[in-house]
Amino acid sequence: MQITLSVEGMTCNHCEKAVKGALKEFEGVQGVEVHLESGNVDVMYDDVNVTKEQLKEAIEEQGYDVVS
Repeated sequence: MQITLSVEGMTCNHCEKAVKGALKEFEGVQGVEVHLESGNVDVMYDDVNVTKEQLKEAIEEQGYDVVS
């Protein structure tokens, strides 16, 4: 499954690494692409192992706001 999340507050490479690192800790996450200019994060994941809510929470725990 693939989802695009709109995330506010990402501005630099450190932000990108923080978000990628948080999401890749989940067993079901297969790929993460962070687009700083648009504020979007594309996540490819297995929805049997991880939920959309878990992905959102992981990003928010890094200090960013998931708006959709």
